[in-house]
Parts: sequence; C-alpha cells; structure tokens
Amino acid sequence: MWMWIAIVAVAAALALVKVYDRKVPGSLYKGVLLIWAVGPLVGTIWAMVLLWRDWIAPIDLALFLVLYFLTGMGITGGFHRLITHSSFETNPVVRGAFLILGCMAAQGRPIDWASNHLKHHAHADQEGDPHSPVEGLFHSHMGWFFSGEPADRERYGSKLTRDPLTAFIDKTTVLWLVLGLVIPYLIAGWSGFLWGGLVRIAFLNHATFAVNSICHAFGARPFDTKDESRNNWIVALLTFGEGWHNNHHAFPAMAYHGMSWRQFDATALTIRFLVWLKLAKNVKLPRPELVQRRLADPSAAPSVAAATSPGRSAD
Repeated sequence: MWMWIAIVAVAAALALVKVYDRKVPGSLYKGVLLIWAVGPLVGTIWAMVLLWRDWIAPIDLALFLVLYFLTGMGITGGFHRLITHSSFETNPVVRGAFLILGCMAAQGRPIDWASNHLKHHAHADQEGDPHSPVEGLFHSHMGWFFSGEPADRERYGSKLTRDPLTAFIDKTTVLWLVLGLVIPYLIAGWSGFLWGGLVRIAFLNHATFAVNSICHAFGARPFDTKDESRNNWIVALLTFGEGWHNNHHAFPAMAYHGMSWRQFDATALTIRFLVWLKLAKNVKLPRPELVQRRLADPSAAPSVAAATSPGRSAD
C-alpha cells in the first residue's frame, strides 16, 4: 500500500511540474520531461519482458484497448477537433468528458495543446513552427518538448481561457492525469497500472507524436498545401484518423479528416454518432467546389483564422 501511495505521489509531483512548466526552473522542468518521456517507455519494455513469461491477462488487454481508445478520442476529438479548431459543437457534459479524457492521455494541459497546435498551423514547416521536421525528424517527434518555448496561450489560446469549463479542466489537468493512472490500478492492480497506464500512455503519445513527424515526411499529398503535410494510413489507424494530415492542413476546420470511405477515420465516426444522438451540431465540412480547387490551386489554402471561424463550411 505504501509503495503505491509513493508512486501516486511521485506521479502527481511530476505531473504538477510538467503541467505548470512556466513556474519551475528550466533544468527541473527538463528533468521532469525526461522522466515523462522515458518512464512510459521503461514501463513498456518491462511489459514486453513479462510477456515472455505469461501472456497478457484479458483484463489488462481490455484496459489497454479501452483506455487507449477513450484517451485517444479525448485528444483527437476533444483537444484537437473540438477546442482547437471548433470543428463541431456539443453540450458542456460531452465537452467536459472529451477534455477530461484528453488530460488522462498525459499530453499536457488542453489550452497549451491547442495553442501549440494553432501556432503550428500558423507557421507550418517554417520558422516559428514548434515542431517543424525541417529541424529533424526527432525534433518534430518529441525533441521540441525539450528545446521549444512554453505555449503562447495569450496569442493562440485566449478564447479558450475565457471559457469557464475549458479553463477549469485546464487548471485541474493534474487531477485527471493521475486519475487516468489510478483507475486501471484499482481495477487490476499492478498489471492494470502497467498496461492501462504506462504502456497505454507510451503507445498513444508516440502515435500522436508521429502525426507531427511521420506525417510531415512520409505519405501522400493529394492537396498542394504550403507545407510538407502528408497522409499516412498507418498513423491514421493508430490515431483514429489524425494521420490524414494533408487533408487536415488543406482544411484545418474540417471535422472529418478522412475524406472518402477508403480513409478510415474513427474520430469522424464518433462525431457522426454524436450527431445521430443529437449531442453534436454545426459540424464543419468543406464545400465540394473548394475541395476541387484546392487540389490544383495552392494559393487557396485556408488560414488559421478561417479554421476557427463560425459556421458550417470549413473553408
């Protein structure tokens, strides 16, 4: 029992430093970042070692898959398409659930996440891009965490800071992050913590990071955007549709990144399901004529301002 209290206490302390990066010394913050980056990977390696002795228990596999999907949907549907690009609207309960699940994914505070992403769109693959692959694949994957500046919340996230629900969940990110580790432990003990916590975080984080790195280096470019964004079907499968990244950069506010039946987008299916339940509305989609024009005319690229403007169209 005392061991687990110590583990949770350390996790909470690390999370506090990770989340409130501006209020701690730079060296301490980078040290915590290193533990945050390496810790889940060490847990994953340990889980692989254990697999040589015993196959994963059904409850552990279920925890990994269910929490991977739920927290992944919190990132793709909540952090990204809902609050960053306002690609659809929903009620406070669903919005709060999306954001809490996103916090459990251990990718930082929602407003920081959104601010960094909007800055990426404003300077994609140019100077000022927080995670440009021009500076190397590792930099765009995760190196930028150690060398980049804090999220510019004032410039890119001011609208979100004025939303009471988003601001509350943003301030309590640590609570939800720790809860995402405690829940699998309460259900299945140490093995649940390992598979539903550390391994799940490692897999989901690196799948998400691959959107920034792999999807700006390898894949198809059906739209002639002013950056190196690419569609990668493997990343898309692992990230519930985020790998259709060239589509996304062509139409940032578009709620459905998969633009045909061949481009599987689990997040889009989730949004469609919410619409069917009448829990989501004002879903943004590009006009067909704009899609055709963007295939051949790079000067028609939508701006970040257009990506966050109200209305149904994603142009």
